[in-house]
Amino acid sequence: MSGSADKQGSLWATTKAVAWSFLGVRKGSGFQDDISRLKPYHVIAVGLIGGVLFVLFLIAVVNWAVAA
Repeated sequence: MSGSADKQGSLWATTKAVAWSFLGVRKGSGFQDDISRLKPYHVIAVGLIGGVLFVLFLIAVVNWAVAA
């Protein structure tokens, strides 16, 4: 993929940026690239979905640990 798709950002690029944000580790240059490429609404949507999946994962782990 090249051209406008790389400059606009993709679902994969947004997911990667949000995953790095969850971990709290990101280079300054990568952060600046994300700001220039990614749309805020896409980042918010992927972040909310990631947060919900994380909470569901934690609930599943706790239920598994309690049942064992």
